[in-house]
Amino acid sequence: MRLSFTAPAALLLAACAAPAADLGLEAPLPAAVVQPPLASDAEIDASITAPLEPTAASMEWNAPSAPFKVIGNIHYVGSKTVGAYLVTTPDGHFLVDGIVPQSAPLILENIRALGFDPADVKYLLNSHAHIDHAGGLAALKRATGAIMVASAADTPILEAGDVFYGPSKGMKFPPVRVDQIIDDGETLSLGGVILTAHLTPGHTPGCTSWSLPVAGVDGAAHTAFLHCSSTVAGQRLVPESYPGMIDSYRATFEKVRTLEADIFLANHDNFFGLAEKRARLAAGDANAFVDAEELQAFNTAMEAAFETQLAMEEDMAR
Repeated sequence: MRLSFTAPAALLLAACAAPAADLGLEAPLPAAVVQPPLASDAEIDASITAPLEPTAASMEWNAPSAPFKVIGNIHYVGSKTVGAYLVTTPDGHFLVDGIVPQSAPLILENIRALGFDPADVKYLLNSHAHIDHAGGLAALKRATGAIMVASAADTPILEAGDVFYGPSKGMKFPPVRVDQIIDDGETLSLGGVILTAHLTPGHTPGCTSWSLPVAGVDGAAHTAFLHCSSTVAGQRLVPESYPGMIDSYRATFEKVRTLEADIFLANHDNFFGLAEKRARLAAGDANAFVDAEELQAFNTAMEAAFETQLAMEEDMAR
């Protein structure tokens, strides 16, 4: 199943404006990183051994979980409740998300447990710049030497290691240098595998979802969609946590309605029934993660929850 989309206006904060890199389908990998890292080794090491934030501990964000193949060349290397994904190719790999700072060793060990070398990770990607998905990126970049790719609007947050709004404000993590800016609809190509970036702002200004074609064990063609997030998650809508937030959410819901994908992957377990699907996979259902209706069902549910939250906050503000 092919994935098609139309590109709505995406929120790019003026202060974050940067030209998008030309990522041709067969363009060579970018040159080796020449700029120094933003976080020192001491800062990264201290973040790995620091006590978990209370929310991270209570929600088991860093609880160990055995890695597994989701389907084709897509592998789950995250924790019990927070996703990280390894997309493998003959010429190296993509790694999506870094969970919390303390999760970097867990992710690296999960990659090794699957028989892959972290040094072969060529691209390090981020769904969005919150501590539970970006916290471990600096350590993972140090360990792999990968090219860090992110949207323009989330880059300042990643490079500051601090979210400037919402309930995550002040929950600092080691800043990570972004080597390459990616824009809506641009692609990364490695070993014959092509990932497409879809800017889906709202949850963060530069929230980025990723899609790729993947083949099942039976040879059937599928499209996987790694959803950034479209939850409000305790953020204020009235007043907006950042300028243009409401319009960004609505543009994202409209955009996702134009997408087709039959493998829906998320970065929190409860968003996509991770435990139940994993159990089915272990029981022999090779297509446990295949569901052509799930992406749209999730989008519809998130849009309804957003509009309910917005109406409630507007009433309270009157």
